[in-house]
This record gives sequence, C-alpha cells and structure tokens, in this order.
Amino acid sequence: MSDDGVEHEIHASRAERWPDWLPLATLVVGLALTAALALASAAQYRSNEQRLLRLRVHDAATLFTAALPEIQTSLGSAAELASATNGDVRRFRRYVAPLVGTKPGQSFVTMSLWQRSRISRGPVTVVGAAPELSTKAAAAFFAGATRGGTLNVTGLLHAPAPRIGYAYAAPAPAGGYIVYAASAIPPNHKSPVQSNSAFAGLDFALYLGRSQRPRDLLLTSVNSLPLKGRHAAAVVPFGDTSLTLVLSARHPLAGTLPQRLPWIIAIVGTFVTLAFSLIAARLATRRRDAERLAGENRRLYAEQRGIAQTLQHALLPQELPAIDGLELSARYAPGVDGVDVGGDWYDVIPLGRERVLVVVGDVSGRGLPAATTMAALRYAIRGYAAQDDPPATILTKLSDLVSVSRDGQLATVLCAVMNVDRREITVTSAGHLPPLLISGGDAEYIKSDVGLPVGVETDHAYSSATVTVAPGATFLAFTDGLVERRDESITDGLARLRGAALEQDGDLPELLERLVRGSHRDAAEDDIAILGLRWPSSTRS
Repeated sequence: MSDDGVEHEIHASRAERWPDWLPLATLVVGLALTAALALASAAQYRSNEQRLLRLRVHDAATLFTAALPEIQTSLGSAAELASATNGDVRRFRRYVAPLVGTKPGQSFVTMSLWQRSRISRGPVTVVGAAPELSTKAAAAFFAGATRGGTLNVTGLLHAPAPRIGYAYAAPAPAGGYIVYAASAIPPNHKSPVQSNSAFAGLDFALYLGRSQRPRDLLLTSVNSLPLKGRHAAAVVPFGDTSLTLVLSARHPLAGTLPQRLPWIIAIVGTFVTLAFSLIAARLATRRRDAERLAGENRRLYAEQRGIAQTLQHALLPQELPAIDGLELSARYAPGVDGVDVGGDWYDVIPLGRERVLVVVGDVSGRGLPAATTMAALRYAIRGYAAQDDPPATILTKLSDLVSVSRDGQLATVLCAVMNVDRREITVTSAGHLPPLLISGGDAEYIKSDVGLPVGVETDHAYSSATVTVAPGATFLAFTDGLVERRDESITDGLARLRGAALEQDGDLPELLERLVRGSHRDAAEDDIAILGLRWPSSTRS
C-alpha cells in the first residue's frame, strides 16, 4: 500500500470517530453547564428566600417597636397624673378606665397605682383584674422602675393566667407613684396568624429577652417548637429588656417556581443541552421576577413602617379646642428626608374662660427616644397647667424630666399665655425661637428673655414678657424647621419668614398652609410644627 493510501485511511478513521465523541463531548459539556446552572439557581433561591425572610422579620419587628411608645405614653401619662394630683384615686381610675378591658383599643387587663415608698402595702387602687404580682415580687420588680423615666417589663409567663407586665414611674423627685399594667397572654401561648394578615404563610415565635428558651416564650403560631425549616430572627429593644422574634416560612416566599427551577433546569438541560442559552435567559427572567417581588414586598412593608410616622401625628392634638374670641389653626409637616418620628409638637390648653396656654416645643434628635420624650413633656405640661402653675414654673419643672447629661436630650419650649378679652400675650421661652406677631400690615418678632433649653440645667429661672396686641392681630409660634436652612443663617431665615408672612393673605389655615408649603419649596429638611392664633378684627362686645 502506498503512503497516500495509508494517509487517506488514517483521515477516514478520524472522520468516523469524530461523530462518536462529539455527542459525548456535547453531552458532557451540556451536563456540566446544566449542573452548574442548577446549583447556582438553587443557591440563588436559598439566598432570595433568606433575604425575603429577613425583610419580613425586620418589618414585623418594626411593628413591635412602634407599639412601645403607645404603652409607655399610656403608663407615663398615668404616672404623671398621679404625681401631679398626689395620688388622686378617682382621677387616676377615670383616666385609665378606657385603657383596661377586652374591647378593641383596650391594651391591658389590669392597671394599678402603687406608692413608691409604700410598695409593701400593696396597690393604692386597681382597675380591671387583680395584679398577678405578689407584694414581694412587686417590690423586686418595681426596684428597677424607681429610677423613673423607663418602661420596665416583666413576664408572668407561667402563671395560671399568663401576662406580660409593665411598670413606669415618673422621674424623681416629681414622681412619687408607680403605675403597673399587664396585658393578657393566651394560656397555651398560641396565637395563629390571620389568613388576611400581611404575614400570612409565616410561623412565628416571640420570646421575652434575647434568648430563645421555651420558658421565655410569649406567643407562637405553632403547636411545637422549635420552628421548622429556614428561619430568621431579630432582637427588638422593648423597654428595659428586649423581645426576640423568630419567623419561618411555610411556603416559598418568592413563589413555587423559584423553588422548582433547579430541577427544571437539570431535567431540561439533560435532554436539551443545546437550549442552554434559553434556559439561562429563563433563569434570568425568573430572577428578575424574584427581585421585583422583593422590591414590591419592601414597598408594601415600608407602608407598615409608616406606622412610626403615623405615631407622630397620634401624639399631637387630634383637634384644637374651640376658644371663644380666637381663631386657631396648626400644621405639622415631616422633613423632606426624614422617615423617623421626631420631637416637634404643639398644644393648646384652655385655662378658664378668658385665658389659654399655647405651647410649641422641639426635642433634640429623632426617632422613638425623641418622640417618647416629647410625649412625656407634653403631658407633663398639661399636668402642671392643671395645677395653675405659671409658664416660668412649668419650664423649671420640666428640667426634672429630661437632662442632656443623663439622657443626651434637651428641648426648646415656648409657652405663651393669651388673655383673650384683654388681647394680652405673655411669652416665656426656654431656648426657643421668638413668635411672630402680624398686626396692622406689619410683622415683628416678640422680644423676650430667652432662657436655657429644658434639660440643660435644673432649677433654672425663666422670665416672661407681656405685650398687648390690636384687634385682628395674628400670632405665629413655630419650630426651627420652618426657618433653618443649611445655606443661610438663622437671622436670614427669620427675615425670610417675616417677609413671606406679610406677602400672604386669606384666612389663618391658608396662611399656615402657604408658609409650610413655601418652606418645603426651599428644601426644608427638619420637621415643621406651626401654631397660629388670630383675634377678630373688632373687639368683642
């Protein structure tokens, strides 16, 4: 055989072998790619499920965080009332009665008043069921509450009627009383998730404290613990302790398709390796769907986090009182970039037929600490005003409730007493911006001595200034969010507000609305609270 024949036979042999190993090579490569893609899909599914579960547990924890100020405000207001009235049982029972019971909106099954120095004698009065605490247990639990200003939490989880108890005492020396309240827990600690809830399809376990021990269990939606399957946990600060929330999903959070996708890829990829690009495109599409679903979940639960902002409005007066001879209006607007609750507030407190106390204040900082301090100051002012304390005395007493050295917080407060018939305004300021008086086509800031902000120094003495206004005068008190800007001084901001007030006309609500709207156009970043009063153009007969 010639050399040419041998070479041709070799090439023919190679050509025959090529179809044999090409399908095998294609199959091996296809299976390798399919296996890699299936494993990646499974990992992505687990990652997405875990991330979505973490989002759910974060959103659920936000709901518990938003509930704390309501509990602390209820107990704090009751403690302040008891301290202000020297333990008046009748007024205490009348105040807390709407909070106790089993109807919607009634958070507690029992509330009781205890005298700080006589805890061993038992409660002064009880509203609702009898407290589960023995006198000895109460003394031990209330030892933490005697510091004042902090909500103390205890779990009576293994009592015949399980409860979670709360204790709050007004800060010394003003607070001589402790308020104790308890909420009921189902005897079996079982609380199923409602089918129409945003958390349907999830199982949960809620523990008192940072551990997940069965003896610390508050509530759960399952018959036996621990929770099965993938789970996520979050620790939520709650008074002087914390809550540990654990969630697990009964069904895939992103849908069943992402769960089954790795198997689909493995089966289809084995038989249709040439369709790898289509399968990859399908995976990418489903991944985008999962990301879109996660984004939608974040948007939906951001609305639930908006409960914290709703809390801000709940802490402000729901409506202003009707004062004969005065027109009143107020506005509150959150900052452009703010998502947390803040410490700005206003209040109007009638002091009889002819006089009314107007309060505008701003607690430093943001978030739940600022909102809690704001609520404590607001209700304390109401309590002191009920005792006929003048504004200078009220501001001095407030420094016993908040301290910048102890709490890291202070507050500016403006108190103005209006004599409606005499058209007299008495202004007392604790570090607050001066109010604006609009009268006779002119606008001027009322000059008065500006004392230290509340919380800087105890026993600080405040002075007041009194002015008489003409018929038709308008009085505006506001927080610094209305005038402060990063690119200008506070003097320029006050001058800008004065000019804007003179340019506006119309009734009082329109004036406030335009001033707030104009402030937001100027990129206001802080919360705004503004309160306006206007005398009629002619003197009352």
